[in-house]
Amino acid sequence: MNDQEKSLHDVHHSISVQGAKSKFRKVLGFFGPAYLISVGYMDPGNWATDLAGGSQFGYTLIWVLLMSNIMALLLQSHSARLGIVWGKDLAQCNRETYPRGMNFILYILAEIAIAACDLAEILGMAIGLNLLFGLDLLWGVGLSFLDTFLLLYLQRLGMRKMEMFIISLIFLIGACFLVEMVIAKPDVGEIMQGFIPSIPNKAALYISIGIIGATVMPHNLYLHSALVQTRKINRDELSIRKALKYNFWDSAIALNLAFLINAAILILAASAFHQNGMNNIADLEDAHKLLAPTLGSEWAPRLFAIALILAGQSSTVTGTLAGQVVMEGYLRLRISPVLRRMLTRLLAIVPALLVIYIAGEEQVGPLLIFSQVLLSMQLAFAVIPLIHFVSDKNRMGIFVIPLPVKIISWLIAAIIAILNFRLIYQEVVDWIQNIHNPWAVFGLLIGAFGLLSLLIMTIIYPLMKNKRKPNIEVHPPFREPKEIKVPDLQRIALALDYSASDTQVLAYALMLAQTNTQFILIHIVESASSRIIGEDTDDYEKRHDEERMEKYLKIFQDKGYDASYYLSHESRVRAITKICKENKADILIVGSHGHRGIKDMIYGETVNRLRHRVNIPVFIAQ
Repeated sequence: MNDQEKSLHDVHHSISVQGAKSKFRKVLGFFGPAYLISVGYMDPGNWATDLAGGSQFGYTLIWVLLMSNIMALLLQSHSARLGIVWGKDLAQCNRETYPRGMNFILYILAEIAIAACDLAEILGMAIGLNLLFGLDLLWGVGLSFLDTFLLLYLQRLGMRKMEMFIISLIFLIGACFLVEMVIAKPDVGEIMQGFIPSIPNKAALYISIGIIGATVMPHNLYLHSALVQTRKINRDELSIRKALKYNFWDSAIALNLAFLINAAILILAASAFHQNGMNNIADLEDAHKLLAPTLGSEWAPRLFAIALILAGQSSTVTGTLAGQVVMEGYLRLRISPVLRRMLTRLLAIVPALLVIYIAGEEQVGPLLIFSQVLLSMQLAFAVIPLIHFVSDKNRMGIFVIPLPVKIISWLIAAIIAILNFRLIYQEVVDWIQNIHNPWAVFGLLIGAFGLLSLLIMTIIYPLMKNKRKPNIEVHPPFREPKEIKVPDLQRIALALDYSASDTQVLAYALMLAQTNTQFILIHIVESASSRIIGEDTDDYEKRHDEERMEKYLKIFQDKGYDASYYLSHESRVRAITKICKENKADILIVGSHGHRGIKDMIYGETVNRLRHRVNIPVFIAQ
């Protein structure tokens, strides 16, 4: 497998767990990926169902949280197993198994799920800022765009430091709710009774569906199968078994922390609201407003808001990584991390801004619920292929899941599919009742039928005998070239910017030159008057540029070469491209500008844009 096929190729096998001096350090080396996953289980989208369950039914539904956590642990361990044994992530496995048309639809659904999750995180963070500082929700949503640069900075520090950052946020969230528990003083005996399964009425059943539906995040299944591949392990049976064991414990510890935080939210709602007769608290704003008078402490609402901000911030880090895995796995398309992050964030920010601006801040709650419905739509389409893959004995070999685990996994998939489609059915019915346009109703019914058909195909296609053969090769088969012809470089173009890199440009040009080579020297005049007047300018900078170009020209002429130069007043990329085409240059040599990142935005970035515009090789002299 070459670098371009690897999941999260820039951090693939970046953490070695083989050279640890002690067993403890070796085990600790595996810990980390599940913590990035766990933040998806405590994001602001889960808070509403936890608050509703606690305020309406007290401690009764804690067992539902525990059951959801066990289901999530099994599925996440399957995802880790897939990445460790196959060496591929879930999106790559889907691409190799399902037809192209199905894969494209699965990709679109996965992107929608990521955008929906990002939307919940943005709204949660904006609500937290509003509750803590009184910041307007519109400004809070806008400020959430800045975490794009935080993520990019964390990625540059490396995967291990990013994991430490997320773990720190998780422990801060846990600390906030630990203090909340001390303030609330819940009844321990009633909490223990909440672990006994019971469903008091239909309303409790509906909230239970919401809790289960909001627990397992589809993008986490894609991401976990890629993150475990950041650990470099040996490929023998013993090493793989150890990796599976240690990653299971990593998942167990991380997801149990997420369970404790979700349980703390439900317990807080039960102790503060249900015990005081407030049974209809589901909005984050209402919970924040009523915590102080019910618990008698001003710190209770502040810690609630701080934890909400931290939850939104920690969850948003994993969204881009999941988007990268999904895009590269399904489409084999890699784009700039900056662009990827901005696109993901804008897909969530724009709807949030429009809803708040047009419909008002009171619609933020329904928008948060809508994001969870979108997540529910995608969940089954990630779970079912995952179970298929880890049950495939031909690919998993001795690491295939045993029959009892397989039965339990399919039972969990059935529960998730049925509960989530019931939730979707209820939402569609509500929409139909409120929509009087028959064409819109018809569109909703067609969409629901299409999703159901896709779900059935997702289940049965891997079982078909004449299914598509796995497409493992990324590139066409290797064919040995019949003849390798060395190019005759008759015309060499040089882009000179009068910096220190010009010396290297000249050196490489002379190294590539042949006896009949012609040199085309190019420089762009960038004075203020040149930008306004163009070729008619006659300022000091233009005259100075001509003098220096004459000196460069003399270097080549003294060595017996034919050379000419061009001073252009157009934009750099357009001018260099135009001159190369007009002079039929065989190769272009440019100097490295020596800056990147924010400086590219300030000074401009030429080389990367230029190499996509010219149809000749571009040689970058360092």
